Amino acid sequence: MTWAFVIDDRLGIPLPQLDLEWEQYSDRDRSEILLRWEEIRGTIPDQVKRLEQIIIKKQGQLNVEENFKLSCELNSEIAELAATINELHLWFRVNQDITASASHH
Repeated sequence: MTWAFVIDDRLGIPLPQLDLEWEQYSDRDRSEILLRWEEIRGTIPDQVKRLEQIIIKKQGQLNVEENFKLSCELNSEIAELAATINELHLWFRVNQDITASASHH
């Protein structure tokens, strides 16, 4: 197979791995890829909400944390989660335009 969806551990969703340029895929393959992507894309809002809940919990911990080192660690974790949410939003916008360049993320 010249395409697949592979789970991205950081984002928590499968991402497209395309071995060919989009135009090189048959109409059938393109339809299958787009259908699978739409299924995955539909899970992104729930993934974002889950990460937002983690951020809220960590912000609550940060508000009462007195240890500077632990505060820095919590702040770093929050920043990483926020970056992940931002990237999920970018992937959510990828709908009918899955290209080989997107798979090389």
